Amino acid sequence: MFEPWRGGTSTVTTGYRRGVSADPSQRAVEVRRSARRRRTVSAYREGDRTVVLIPARMSEAEERRWVGVMLDKLAAQESRRTLGDAELTERAERLSEQYFGGRARPRSVRWVGNQNTRWGSCTPAEASIRLSDRLQGMPEYVVDYVLLHELAHLLVPGHGPRFWELLEAYPRTERARGYLEGASASGRLPKVPAARDE
Repeated sequence: MFEPWRGGTSTVTTGYRRGVSADPSQRAVEVRRSARRRRTVSAYREGDRTVVLIPARMSEAEERRWVGVMLDKLAAQESRRTLGDAELTERAERLSEQYFGGRARPRSVRWVGNQNTRWGSCTPAEASIRLSDRLQGMPEYVVDYVLLHELAHLLVPGHGPRFWELLEAYPRTERARGYLEGASASGRLPKVPAARDE
C-alpha cells in the first residue's frame, strides 16, 4: 500500500509515498521522523505531496494511524476554507456528472443550520438539497458522500436497492459512512441512514 521514501534532511526521515492523483485526498504522503520532536504530530501540503512530521520513537502502527488522522484534519481544514453555497452547488454538479452521468440536476444546494437529526435532506419536487452545517470541517470525501446520497434521492426517492446501487459507484462510501457513524456515536451528530445490508 505505501512505499518507503528516503529524504535528505538532518533528522531521521522515513515515510510513505502513494501514487499522485488529481484528487487531493490521494496525494503522495511523506512522513518525516525527528528525534527532536517529542509528542506533537503536524502536517502540511508541499506542492503535490503531504508532509507529516512525527517523533522518531513512534511505532509503525502509530505512524499509520497518525498519517490517517492528519490527512483527515488537512482535508477538513481545506473543506472549511473553500466550500460556500456556490462551491457546494458546483461540487454537486461535478459529482453528478462523474458518478450519475449528470442525471441528478439540483436547482439549489446549500448549507443549513437547522438540521440536528440528519446530515442532509433533499426535496425532489424542487430539486433542492440542503446539507447540515455540522458537516463543515469534515473531510471532503465525507461531504462528497452526503452530497451523492442526496443527489441519488433526486433519481430514486427512498432507500431501496436501486438507491444503494447508485451509491456503490462512489469508492469511498464505506469509509465515509464509517466516519459519520463515528461522529454519530460521539453523541453530537445525526445518525447515518442504514445501508441496504444492515
